[in-house]
Amino acid sequence: MTSFFKGMKRPPLVDMVLAPTVEEMVFRFRRGICDGADAFGVQLDWLGREFRTEARLREAFAYLGDRPLYVTNYDKNFSAGMDADARVSELKLAVRCGATLVDVPGDLFAPDPFELTRDARAIERQRRTIDEFHALGVEVVMSSHVCKFLPEAEVVELALEHQRRGADIAKFVTYSGSEAELDANFQTIRALKRELKIPFLFLSNGPYCKKHRMLGPWFGVCMWLCTDTYAGQAFPDQPLLRSMAEVVRNCDLTPNVRI
Repeated sequence: MTSFFKGMKRPPLVDMVLAPTVEEMVFRFRRGICDGADAFGVQLDWLGREFRTEARLREAFAYLGDRPLYVTNYDKNFSAGMDADARVSELKLAVRCGATLVDVPGDLFAPDPFELTRDARAIERQRRTIDEFHALGVEVVMSSHVCKFLPEAEVVELALEHQRRGADIAKFVTYSGSEAELDANFQTIRALKRELKIPFLFLSNGPYCKKHRMLGPWFGVCMWLCTDTYAGQAFPDQPLLRSMAEVVRNCDLTPNVRI
């Protein structure tokens, strides 16, 4: 199984692409490459159902060359109301077309407000699904979009649960509603580094989340999720790719060692 991070000496800059058509997706890929993306993410739920065919996805993903591709397919947007098995099937289609990392929500097969089911049968199905993706040679992110502030102990337990279910990367989105919550989230990154054996993608939403999203990878978060545009289908809390790439390119974080 090839690692999403193979050959990378720092957390990758990942351009998250939300596009309703293959043509728009390719346009975003080409702009992201020019703006410095190391890897890409595609949210299939934003892509029109008529474009989710092997021919069209292969056509689009070919523009990425050997750059890693992370794919999600959440139960919303154009995928709202789709059966969980159908969404998983589309993720497997994306793998056949070149995806290297897929997202298995923590409440797959048993929806939960905090996206982390405790239903034993659903958890077992999640584990089997993760095994199936591993057998295809790709890695799995398990995600929980909690979207509320959680204290350190609860974030760590959530991440450990992702790890127990077989995920290769634990992903969770909480909240930074104040300076105090932002500071606590930075402290939580240190705890996650101590406790987890797998990489983690710890993000937050809210009025103070931008610093968390921009600075987190300097402290232990495994990647930057960026956007190449704030127009159209985009998430304005994500750092702008070309700006973040410039910061990373010009930031020397090597230790100050006397020679």
